[in-house]
Amino acid sequence: MKKENKHKLTEDEQLLSNTVSPGSKNSSDSWRVFRIMGELVEGFDSLAEMPPAVTIFGSARDREGDGNEWYEKAVVVARTLGEAGFAIMTGGGPGIMEAANRGASEAGAFSVGLNIELPFEQHINPYVDLSVDFRYFFTRKVMLVKFAKAFVVMPGGFGTMDELFEALTLVQTGKIRNFPIVLFGTEYWGGLIDWLRNTMLENGKISAEDLDLILLTDSAEEACEYILACNNEQNVREELEESVRAVTRKAVGR
Repeated sequence: MKKENKHKLTEDEQLLSNTVSPGSKNSSDSWRVFRIMGELVEGFDSLAEMPPAVTIFGSARDREGDGNEWYEKAVVVARTLGEAGFAIMTGGGPGIMEAANRGASEAGAFSVGLNIELPFEQHINPYVDLSVDFRYFFTRKVMLVKFAKAFVVMPGGFGTMDELFEALTLVQTGKIRNFPIVLFGTEYWGGLIDWLRNTMLENGKISAEDLDLILLTDSAEEACEYILACNNEQNVREELEESVRAVTRKAVGR
């Protein structure tokens, strides 16, 4: 006998459900659009003045003191990025998210947590300076990309993979540009890179240059230097483009 699922439905579940009571109209979906709009507006307003940030992803299951090295490594990565001047943004929960916010706090950097409604209760970790709550995964993911200059992806599960491949897709298709993506942990992610190269690339599903969208490293310093270099390149490009626009405006008398 199938065990009945008695948890309270989250907003994501209600939105994605296609179950409609006989004789009724699912008009609540139309009204839910306004709630989604409100969530986007709140996120944009809350994060608008945030300094340049790096989003760090990873498993919620890697807790401090459980014998797993990744918590401490995430603290070091976030502290290194914080000392370089970046704010740190995470999903706001436990595990790697807590470690990253902790590293930011130790560096005196701005620490942000974007919490998500889950079937089980999840509290914001204690190392967050600014927290914003979200009901919908997709609205939260917009914020994690929009207000970040880079992604650092620590070992994680399905959720971490979701964020990784969405970012890769956005970069590959030109939706976001000059956006560094760092996979931290060669032992953990090496098999994935091998599969991308030996199966996906070998079968013509991606191009060779697509593999250059990812830096695989075990060094917090290398990750930080890579992100800084990419952002400095972007700043130079933007200054050059603005100079060209200024010359053009002057030439046409504007």
